[in-house]
Amino acid sequence: MTRTRSFRTFMRAPRSWLSLGLMAGLLAGKTGWAEPVALPPPPTAVAIRNLFDPWKAPVPPRHLVDNLYYVGAAGVGSYLITTPEGHILIDTGFAETTPLILRGVEQLGFKPADIKFILSSHAHIDHIGGHAQMKKLTGAQVIASAADAVVMESGGEKDFITWPREMMLYAPVKVDRIIGDGEQVRLGTTTLTAHLTPGHTRGATTWTMEVKDGGKSYHVVFFSSATINAGTRLLGNVRYPGIVDDLASSFARLKELPCDIFFAPHGGQFAMADKFVRLDRGEGVAALVDPAGWAKLLAGAEQVYRDQLAQERKPVAK
Repeated sequence: MTRTRSFRTFMRAPRSWLSLGLMAGLLAGKTGWAEPVALPPPPTAVAIRNLFDPWKAPVPPRHLVDNLYYVGAAGVGSYLITTPEGHILIDTGFAETTPLILRGVEQLGFKPADIKFILSSHAHIDHIGGHAQMKKLTGAQVIASAADAVVMESGGEKDFITWPREMMLYAPVKVDRIIGDGEQVRLGTTTLTAHLTPGHTRGATTWTMEVKDGGKSYHVVFFSSATINAGTRLLGNVRYPGIVDDLASSFARLKELPCDIFFAPHGGQFAMADKFVRLDRGEGVAALVDPAGWAKLLAGAEQVYRDQLAQERKPVAK
């Protein structure tokens, strides 16, 4: 079996572990959570471990388009944006995936020490668990939204997620710069714009940039995630009272973003397996251009949100 075929098979089986957000969204959408009926319990520590472990498996690093590269693991994405003045890294995965990312950067011909900024999609262990270690090894500045910075600096203690706390904690990391909505991170001729899209976490941040290929420009979106983790109530959520309005606002904002190419925290959210196989076949940027996939992703996530909200609003049968 060829490496490409093995990679396709690995990424497709089973899809349930490819996306924490996808799994949580499916659970939320299929469950009637009307007051005062109790929510189903969050997943156990064993279930979370079984979910997380396959995500840490290595995949070959690769060039995506222009100055953008994939250096993440099988189930949690990390993206390297290179410039002559240094590099930007979006997401570090788990602490255990930090060596994989560093090795991938080197295999692509770049120096980890040249990473100047570390950004994030949202403050969960599977996306920023490696931030503290990566910052120490590279000397890079960590940039995050104000709400996510609070969680990151607490090592996950201040997260509203109801999952077993011991499974969601990570090494605290000091945030060097707070990024506001619409503010930009610039390095060389590359500019990334932050769009605050809270809901999955209070400070979830979607990043956008432009790339060029063959003389044509493309709008790239790095999705933050907008799904609802299992065990999270929308109405009457004392840990996150504004979650309903935040998610509604985030969906509206996300649908307004120009998008030719999109990436996400989890491979299953942007059909990574299929797109990487197409890249391996030499299809170039055409393998990544997918505005229809972006619209479908948002529509699906928003429908899960609407379905859960409708279920929670239903009167309880007597």
